[in-house]
Amino acid sequence: MNGVIDVIVVGGGLAGLSAAYGLAKAGIEVLLLERGDYPGSKNVTGGRLYLEPIRSIFPELWEEAPFERCVKKERLSFLAKKSSLTLEFDSEEIKGQSYTLLRSKFDKWLSEKVEAQGGLIIPQKKVTGLLKENGWVKGVVVEGEEELRSNIVIIADGVLSPLAQQAGLKEEISPHRVAVGVKEVIQLPKEEINKRFNLRDNEGVAHLFVGEVTEGVFGGGFLYTNLDTVSLGIVIGLEAFTDSKEVSEVPRLLENFKSRNEVYPLIEGGEVAEYSAHLIPEGAFGLTKKLFGNGVLLLGDAAGFALNHGITVRGMDFAIASGFFASEVVKEAKKRNDFSINTLSLYESFLRNSFVLKDMYNFKNSSEILWSVSRLYNYYPRLVSEFFKDIFFVPAENKEKLWKTFCRYLKKLFCDFQTYKDLWKLRGL
Repeated sequence: MNGVIDVIVVGGGLAGLSAAYGLAKAGIEVLLLERGDYPGSKNVTGGRLYLEPIRSIFPELWEEAPFERCVKKERLSFLAKKSSLTLEFDSEEIKGQSYTLLRSKFDKWLSEKVEAQGGLIIPQKKVTGLLKENGWVKGVVVEGEEELRSNIVIIADGVLSPLAQQAGLKEEISPHRVAVGVKEVIQLPKEEINKRFNLRDNEGVAHLFVGEVTEGVFGGGFLYTNLDTVSLGIVIGLEAFTDSKEVSEVPRLLENFKSRNEVYPLIEGGEVAEYSAHLIPEGAFGLTKKLFGNGVLLLGDAAGFALNHGITVRGMDFAIASGFFASEVVKEAKKRNDFSINTLSLYESFLRNSFVLKDMYNFKNSSEILWSVSRLYNYYPRLVSEFFKDIFFVPAENKEKLWKTFCRYLKKLFCDFQTYKDLWKLRGL
């Protein structure tokens, strides 16, 4: 490629790869720069993609995508120190709406699809800055001060995104807006996973944990079954973690989580095949000032497109959709030969008319709410656990009537004014 390239994509995650795929498929010259050894080498996620919102986007891909398992069982566990309560929802009706995956495998596969369409991917290229002229982004600077010029730069460089800050699209991210996630991929035979989780064929489990897993602060644990591995990890709010002097170091939290009775029998005998850590946006969309500028678009985690509202944790579907809509806008800009905000503003219009910004605005306060209701991670899991212990335990002396036990805990819960304050906040989820 010589002279001015049509489009430079910075970042080989799902957002950048989806944009590059859509552009290459349309015959538009696209160069994707990835700082890792290959797309997916530095990409980390818990491991579940909600497919329903994006099923109509690049439909030709999903039939052959390297998914691990189709999630059929949803589990949620409330952990106290020495006990827990687990809820399980098992339904054929949700089977097929989400799939577990491994990003190193999935992103590499998608990058091959980009190249098959004619897109160029250069790994081990770290972009250090933007070329800016008179309020326009005109290209990028890579390590070694090499300059690459383009009509449009698509920024998909992750949650911290220094390039988005340089472009004036985003404020500097604060610890309050991110969480740190650590994950292990644990190798187990496929048949053993099926047996331990009571699964068939390619069926999978998505299991979330809240409470003692983060020693009482904002965050939680997760477990996803893959074909012949289990993805297990924790996520903890960065500010909550740094502000608390009583919480263990993150690696210790993970080891404590793995050793719990609710988890250890599920992974016993497995070998750790992969360990990774990652920063995760938590309400970071509030720091995004604009999604576009003259010659530039902002995608995926870099734009803060991630949602956690307790029961579902999403990001990959937003990344793929934002990449698709970016490619659609660039195609229109190319047709008009106009790479200014006059045309690139269509990107935000497309997002507003899709699930992306509808859901982002609908749940925009969810991370803030979950962070502010601190008793979700200590008091409530402990209270639920104590209630069921009293229900099931048969003492040596007379056992209390069930109704009396129920009323005693209701009184404990609803004679506490903090419960009402928490419920008032939680109505926003």
